[in-house]
Amino acid sequence: MHDVRSLLPAATDRFGARVHAVPAERWSSPTPCSEWSVRDLAAHMCFEHRWAPHVLAGESMEEVGDRYDGDLVGDDPIRAWDAAALRSRPAWSGSAARVHTSFGWLAVEEYAVQMLVDLTVHEWDLARGAGLDEHLDPEAVGEALAYIASDPIMLTGPGLFASAVEPRSDDPQDRLLALVGRRV
Repeated sequence: MHDVRSLLPAATDRFGARVHAVPAERWSSPTPCSEWSVRDLAAHMCFEHRWAPHVLAGESMEEVGDRYDGDLVGDDPIRAWDAAALRSRPAWSGSAARVHTSFGWLAVEEYAVQMLVDLTVHEWDLARGAGLDEHLDPEAVGEALAYIASDPIMLTGPGLFASAVEPRSDDPQDRLLALVGRRV
């Protein structure tokens, strides 16, 4: 498996740029994630990035516990994202070889590509919900598409993504989004 950890800082920054660009009136807008508003999506990503430093340091899910349950964004999703990303970004350097996730123990390289998929797909979801430009980074799309196309547990796990749909074109971004059930 290709190690994509070097792509995560830029992917984190791109997602953060989208969070900062959300117009104030769009935080309650729906996203392609049927159960989530733009604010809910930002909260999900804050949750993922609050967990990351713990699991990258070798902690199990049980050790992390429920400390990040509940509302992580309050009345300031931008500040909440910035705080989560600030902790997550440096944790990827010098991380443990294996991490504990909801899928069990994984190689850190697989966790990294899962995080890249999450950042990339949810960057598009956030852009769609907030009415922003929907173009994604081609390198991140290529890595995410290669991983998703390999049919990992992340794709087939319960409720992680919607069922695949027919892509509107052969463009890699369209193909990636179709594989995770996004209609573009």
